[in-house]
Amino acid sequence: MNNSPDDPKPDTLNDIGVLKRREVEARIVAPLIERFGQEFGEERVTEIARQTVIDVARDQGAVLAEAMGGNGLAEFANSMTNWTKGGALEIEVREQTETTFAFDVVGCRYADMYRELDIAELGALLSCNRDGTMVQGFNPDIKFERSQTIMGGADHCDFRYSLDSGETPVEISDQ
Repeated sequence: MNNSPDDPKPDTLNDIGVLKRREVEARIVAPLIERFGQEFGEERVTEIARQTVIDVARDQGAVLAEAMGGNGLAEFANSMTNWTKGGALEIEVREQTETTFAFDVVGCRYADMYRELDIAELGALLSCNRDGTMVQGFNPDIKFERSQTIMGGADHCDFRYSLDSGETPVEISDQ
């Protein structure tokens, strides 16, 4: 990728681990959402925050595909080290093929962290909310399904990603 001097600096914050990144974000975003909610109405501010997180996640997904050198399920599966770094997620892979990547999250330090910060209600907004749209940015042909989350009170999260066999992932080059 050729960066011009006017391009923003690449986002390298995941180098510290996504869990630590989410904590840093939450410690500033949660008080902002609360204060803006008091001023402008909680429902409207929460909706704006939700849409903003979704937009950011989609953009981050596209950047991730580029960083991984492709946007297939194999590259996506390999990117999981960003989210599991430091034991942040404990996952059990259920199926991994060229067209399916299915896993359960059985331990989630993200959910723990939001509860410890006393902002459990924002955990889904700031973290879980990203999952489906991040993968849209990574590859819009990947379908995402999840019926439950630890953040929502379940004993595990069930992540299911699939790619129709007719869809061909693309290799992303710097050229």
